[in-house]
Amino acid sequence: MTARIFQRPKNAMQSGKALIDDWVLEFVPAEAKRPDPLMGWAGSGDTRQQVVLTFASQAEAQAYADRYGIAARILPTPPRRLKIQAYADNFR
Repeated sequence: MTARIFQRPKNAMQSGKALIDDWVLEFVPAEAKRPDPLMGWAGSGDTRQQVVLTFASQAEAQAYADRYGIAARILPTPPRRLKIQAYADNFR
């Protein structure tokens, strides 16, 4: 049972920065998704994909994984790059 621990990225569709401070532990899929023969929806028998745990810090998420014997890989948070421009730049 393996999992990945990461920080949520900022939602690209909104200007707010809610929930980007939380750390997320989600399990790596154990089997590939396959289409349902009747409806064509993608699904699998792996129910661990539905479990998403949030923590206040990376240390709490790592401690949880260690406590329950989950092999967790920590994904580093990418640096936030600001694109600073003035309104007048739209007309150049």
